[in-house]
Amino acid sequence: MLDRSESLLFDEDLHFFRDSVRRFIAREFTPRIPEFEESGRIARDFWRKAGEAGLLCPGVPGEYGGLGLDFRFNTVVNEELSYAMMADGITLQSDITMPYLLHHAQPELKQRWLPGMVTGEVIAAIAMTEPQAGSDLKGLRTRARREGSDYVIDGAKTYITNGQNADIVFVVCRTDPEAGGRGFSLILVEADRPGFTRGRNLDKIGHWMADTSELAFANVRVPVENLVGEENAAMAHLFGELPQERLSIAISAQAGAQRAFDEALAFTRERKAFGQSILDFQNTRFVMADIAAQLQVGWAHLDWLVHRHLAGRLTNEEAAAAKLWHSEMQWRVCDKALQAHGGAGYMNEYPIARIWRDARVRRIYGGSSEIMREIVGRGLVSP
Repeated sequence: MLDRSESLLFDEDLHFFRDSVRRFIAREFTPRIPEFEESGRIARDFWRKAGEAGLLCPGVPGEYGGLGLDFRFNTVVNEELSYAMMADGITLQSDITMPYLLHHAQPELKQRWLPGMVTGEVIAAIAMTEPQAGSDLKGLRTRARREGSDYVIDGAKTYITNGQNADIVFVVCRTDPEAGGRGFSLILVEADRPGFTRGRNLDKIGHWMADTSELAFANVRVPVENLVGEENAAMAHLFGELPQERLSIAISAQAGAQRAFDEALAFTRERKAFGQSILDFQNTRFVMADIAAQLQVGWAHLDWLVHRHLAGRLTNEEAAAAKLWHSEMQWRVCDKALQAHGGAGYMNEYPIARIWRDARVRRIYGGSSEIMREIVGRGLVSP
């Protein structure tokens, strides 16, 4: 169980909220992990229950059906869900896709879709990555051409979280082929539009319960009112929201690392070898001590990051550094925690196996560790 009682970020209301989130997870999520893993997606009825419990999009203002809460509430949900070993579909909705609608869309689009995102009746995805373009967004080929009062979209996207469940997809499209990186727009596409199709639910190493999909757009016609933000300004909108996205991933990584440590500590205390517990061996104690120190630093760092974000001062470089450090730390911790389990760690019946395989992708999505180093490094050259 996460102990965040000493964090200066959280007051009595937040602790009460955390308790309600934790009870919801124990009741509605944990018993259904095998079901969600086997089906390759989180069931839609769970999304609706999460909405009823106030776990979805807590930052949406009251005029659009939300509670208008600050990002600390997102942080609580993220920490608890990640510690409970949930894939990132819920946090994608609340922390990543919702802000594009809230901060950049016209009021009509907000009124139409935000209330459903809060209740769980509407599930959202964002489609950036393509078969030939990942971290280099300027290489995207999906195109939206203007025809009268519509955009007509053609192209393909891949590795799209919530792809099978999504009711709406925020699609990054090239709208001005001559403008390079300044020629992209963000367009909302409803999943029932003719020409929109979902490909296979991709077979992944981890995150088995996440519906990560291929999406195709063949002459998909949407009204120009579905433009999110300004035409040809998608890159500016994306870069403006990336700090929160990368902070969200860092939070997930930290909570996942804590769960890995807790599993390893419990196992090494109980498991015997040569007449004593594994934790009684100095080597094991030293490994666990190193992990404990990293986690202590990580939680303090997260509190600083969230405080910066709440104040509107979190920079792209700081968020990239956070995503880099916490995701790399999580991988080191998970690998050592699995090693501490010995052969049991390689068995899927032990939670550490799921935690370990789910951790690997956090060094890739949201910008790979290599890209994060490049962002931080460029900031050092050109402050």
